[in-house]
Amino acid sequence: MGNRRKSRELAMQALFYMDVNQNDSDELLERFCLNFNFSKKARPFFLKLIKGVIQAKPEIDSIIETYSDNWKINRMACVDRNIMRIAVYELLYCQDIPSKVSINEAIDVGKKFGTEESGAFINGILDSIHIALKKKKIKIETDIQINEIG
Repeated sequence: MGNRRKSRELAMQALFYMDVNQNDSDELLERFCLNFNFSKKARPFFLKLIKGVIQAKPEIDSIIETYSDNWKINRMACVDRNIMRIAVYELLYCQDIPSKVSINEAIDVGKKFGTEESGAFINGILDSIHIALKKKKIKIETDIQINEIG
């Protein structure tokens, strides 16, 4: 498994942990990190994803809800919503990653960790967001500042 895939999977797990605890503090993130082995190569991208998603979560959640056909973010499966948060963050803020890569990675992680329907659910929403971005129907509002922790 590549470093970026490992980073994405760990980021989804960390965001899931924070989501369930309703706490996205650095202390909770550090507690999560102490329980998992991170390669030196996977950690920087993991932290970029986590910190970026946390900073832009209101904007990301709003975009996901807008393109999810009557699904509220809090009604979605926790795994699915956190996978989509990571992918939407990548689509909005990681210009070095092709959109198709972000979408395909999200679908694959959804199939691995989610339900039988997760891959199709995630694909449908992310594809709609990708099309809207290409048509410039989505404006980026959040300025992301990533600081290292631990």
